Amino acid sequence: MRTTFVLPDKLVSEAMKITNSPTKTALIKMALENLIQREKVKGITDYFGKLNLNIDIEKMRRR
Repeated sequence: MRTTFVLPDKLVSEAMKITNSPTKTALIKMALENLIQREKVKGITDYFGKLNLNIDIEKMRRR
């Protein structure tokens, strides 16, 4: 998909240096992938302490 953006040059330059991204397109793709991954992890952490797995550690060790 082609899209036109107006992005701050300083911000893009710094991001390209930090990530060693060869192109602006690669940089944007990397940023979107990282954003998606971070949001998915955030969704998983919402379940912390809410799942009852009924795991018997001793029974598993005897196997």
